[in-house]
Amino acid sequence: MTLIREIVASDLDAICDHRNRMFLEAGRPQSDVQAMSAPFRAWLIPRLADGRYFGFMAEAGGRIVGGVGLMELDWPPHPAHPDDDRRGYVLNVFVEPDFRRQKMAQALMEAAESEFRSRKLRYLILHATKQGGPLYEGMGWQTTSEMSKQLE
Repeated sequence: MTLIREIVASDLDAICDHRNRMFLEAGRPQSDVQAMSAPFRAWLIPRLADGRYFGFMAEAGGRIVGGVGLMELDWPPHPAHPDDDRRGYVLNVFVEPDFRRQKMAQALMEAAESEFRSRKLRYLILHATKQGGPLYEGMGWQTTSEMSKQLE
């Protein structure tokens, strides 16, 4: 049986591990993931402590087997949310390989959406991997026009 529970500060190692593995599975070079690992951990510690990073972990048999991170972003009112100056941001969605195709990611995303509703956040964003895209589309998420550029 799988338990979906809120993230706690002691989940730090699992969250960092999931994030690294998520990027590696998405095709990022090991060197890029390694370069991000320590700075991400340092970034996450205070945000877990003060609640700016929140979310859910999935446990099976007392083992963490998945997770989803959430953040509330300050954002100017927008045609998609004209009366709201915030967006919900979903990140670090990961499920252990031997627990995939069991609707665990869907359960984590449903918990995430419920949490955002309770915080009165109506517009949500995420960056989907090729593997995750079909799940999100099946849950009503839509592709947007976002682009990015790395400045040097």
